Amino acid sequence: MAGRSLAAVLAVLGVAIFLLVLTPVKDVALPTRNKYGLVFDAGSTHTALYIYQWPADKENGTGIVSQVEVCSVSGPGISSYADNPAGAGASLKPCLDKAMKIVPAEQQRQTPTYLGATAGMRLLREQNSTKAEQVFAEVAKAIGEYPVDFRGARILTGNEEGSFGWITVNYLLETLVKCSVTGERTHPPAEDVVGALDLGGASTQITFLPGTTIDDSTTRALLRLYGTNYSIYTHSYLCYGQKQALKMLMASLHQQVSHPCYPKGYQETVTTADLYDSPCVHAPSTPSPAQNITVTGTGDPAACSTAVQKLFNFTCGANRTCGFNGVYQPPVRGQFFAFSGLYHNLHFLNLTGGQSLSSANATIWQFCTSSWEKVQKDFPTMNRTHLRDACAANSYTLTLLLRGYKFNHKTWLNIHFVQQVTNVDVGWTLGYMLNLTNMIPSESPQRVVGLQRSNWIAATVLLAIMLILIFCLLTVICFQKKHSGYENL
Repeated sequence: MAGRSLAAVLAVLGVAIFLLVLTPVKDVALPTRNKYGLVFDAGSTHTALYIYQWPADKENGTGIVSQVEVCSVSGPGISSYADNPAGAGASLKPCLDKAMKIVPAEQQRQTPTYLGATAGMRLLREQNSTKAEQVFAEVAKAIGEYPVDFRGARILTGNEEGSFGWITVNYLLETLVKCSVTGERTHPPAEDVVGALDLGGASTQITFLPGTTIDDSTTRALLRLYGTNYSIYTHSYLCYGQKQALKMLMASLHQQVSHPCYPKGYQETVTTADLYDSPCVHAPSTPSPAQNITVTGTGDPAACSTAVQKLFNFTCGANRTCGFNGVYQPPVRGQFFAFSGLYHNLHFLNLTGGQSLSSANATIWQFCTSSWEKVQKDFPTMNRTHLRDACAANSYTLTLLLRGYKFNHKTWLNIHFVQQVTNVDVGWTLGYMLNLTNMIPSESPQRVVGLQRSNWIAATVLLAIMLILIFCLLTVICFQKKHSGYENL
């Protein structure tokens, strides 16, 4: 009788432990170690080091990478060190020193570290490939002096820059795959995936999931992420980043000596050598000797807009939709996140809060009619060059989005101007690291099931009790057998 009772208790305990082990939870509460990753964004105008971290046991999750720090490298972009390559390497060291204080010493040698260069280095490579290689050799040498897992420095193609920016924003928004409380991963509908709009110093990118077949294979990127195929449209316009575009604008106006995008009353002297020091700016066929030109701002928004539009060719071929300069582009579709220069330009005028296009136009028009004296008074802490260029930059932003990328009064409201999503800067760097570290698998990972600490403790206690009861049960059975034997004798 006692044996049957013990057996029943054991059965109940076994079922309890079984249920505890099978109970799925989102997080394993046991201590986990973080991993780190470093990515240098070597842009045309400046370089920044992004320091990321994530739980080591959740590398194939989504939305789990956090941004620990962004270190802005002093000085210009690395392409500006063409005549002083060693300076490019030296410029990175203060940020690397900072990173070594953040990443634990015992993990530094396992920390993947990358340097990706964009349009500034693409232009330098076009001008002088030898100098570009020398710059890369020096930055690689500098990074190699630190105890990290350096995986190389390279120039991203324009389409890679656009694609990685698109991956970054959708990864952070969890529109590629969403993880439920129970650990199950679901794929949101394709309509949730957002487009990406990026404006740098030397190039601009547009990337989105169109509702139609992409006719031009040079603008198509095929991605397989979490078991789903994405055929995205992406194109990068070299020379149409803000710095190079404004340089082209100045070159187109210098014969007039007046600049309609500069505030009225502003005046500066530029040299023809400075105007034509970029492959984006076409020098006159009969160049005149270097000379100084005095440029005066006139603060004329209508003339400014006209001058900016002349930088583009908006004509398209027959039976063909395009962006500008004859480049194929399907009609924009869905929601878009605009970042980098697009965000900073409009944020300066407080236009990143979902204002209508007519409101944005009116605000920019009013600012562009302001005198140099007034804008200096209204923005006393603003950098002088940025303040001078603010009208031209915002006029360029509107022209690029409306005439170039073909947004209109209605689809304008689908553009969200952001600097960060979930406290992580939006740009190509996170997508680049996720891709190279295989943290976004091509196939959908299996559901992760773990036990909370309390469940482990309860299961351990029940298991101990069960073992004690098994011992007692065996003792009772042995005693009963011996007693039965005596009776038979």
